[in-house]
Amino acid sequence: MESKAVLRNLRSTPRKARLVADAVRGKNVSEALNLLRFGIKKEVAEDVAKLIGSAAANLSNNGGDANIEVDALRVKEIRVDDGPVMKRFRPRAKGSAAAILKRTCHISVTLSS
Repeated sequence: MESKAVLRNLRSTPRKARLVADAVRGKNVSEALNLLRFGIKKEVAEDVAKLIGSAAANLSNNGGDANIEVDALRVKEIRVDDGPVMKRFRPRAKGSAAAILKRTCHISVTLSS
């Protein structure tokens, strides 16, 4: 059985989120959660850990089988896509302006047993 969870408009750049996603891709859920909580010192790791926990909860709630063990699940697919970009401007020399791009991302996780 498979379960999916999606996090949209996360206020982190996709490049930084992909580093965390690559670290947990293909691992068991318990191993991935331990790595995210204690091994990776990035701010986006907490959000990815919540997302994986949500996908595991979706499987037990929507699948109908409440006896699914977390150890039996693994991260089948984790994908980080670009989200909308907020554009801000800062003043620069001689009356010009420079663009500041505040990037967001969408993260989707698929767990399988």
